[in-house]
Amino acid sequence: MAGAALNLRYIGIVASLAEILDGLPLRLKLLAIHLTGDENWALTMSERTRSKDIGAPFLIGSGLVMISVWTTSTALGAMVGAALPDLEKFGLGFAFTAAFIAMARGLWRGRSNALPWTVAFGAAAVLVPLGVPKAYAIVASAFCGLVISVLLRQTEHAAQ
Repeated sequence: MAGAALNLRYIGIVASLAEILDGLPLRLKLLAIHLTGDENWALTMSERTRSKDIGAPFLIGSGLVMISVWTTSTALGAMVGAALPDLEKFGLGFAFTAAFIAMARGLWRGRSNALPWTVAFGAAAVLVPLGVPKAYAIVASAFCGLVISVLLRQTEHAAQ
């Protein structure tokens, strides 16, 4: 259940790709969605802020690279992983968190992000100590940030 709740984030991720996938045949849209993961989605969106020319080919290409590297490293990990010592004692348990922080930093667009990010962080800071399972807290916090982001965009469009 927690895994399903955590993976609901892909609803937002895929929704954010609507402009990039617009006009593609269904088979290419499905391929792009299948190859989309957190990392290549974040990279694509970050690069797209610099150039609107970044689109589906970049997303699909980075997805192919990502899945190839993931499959190769998983196979290698399965073969040699048992021989490695406990990596936590070397402080490497924080590596995934650090990677997500680095991706988030790449998505920062300035002060316009401050309120949604603050609301999402605040929701997580309230929910986790209340004993809400972390996966649900992440989903609920992301949803809160998304709602604020949508409301801000609606307010901006109404002002124009």
